[in-house]
Amino acid sequence: MKRIWLAFLYSLSGIGAAWRDETAFREEVFLSIIMIPAAIFLAPDKISLILMIGSVLLVLALELVNTAVEASINRIGSEIHPLSKKAKDTASAAVLIALINAAFVWALILFI
Repeated sequence: MKRIWLAFLYSLSGIGAAWRDETAFREEVFLSIIMIPAAIFLAPDKISLILMIGSVLLVLALELVNTAVEASINRIGSEIHPLSKKAKDTASAAVLIALINAAFVWALILFI
């Protein structure tokens, strides 16, 4: 149980670090504070609700991964390197795909 508790605390620390240092994460959290309650009221059924909330949470999760990749690359050094750029760009692309997915899920559920 101690390991699980410590892992939980480390996770909270990571969320706190992203909140402090990443504007994009704060913006996405604010949007999720609006979108998750909206999903509760707008979803026509439970499966739709799960998909709507899940798509929002996926964006937050991938933003945290993107932040971790960026921090790791920045720790290595400040010089520009093609592999560093590739790592940062692909992590950012993962967030973009999650955002597109969320828009797609919400649009399909609400408008089709």
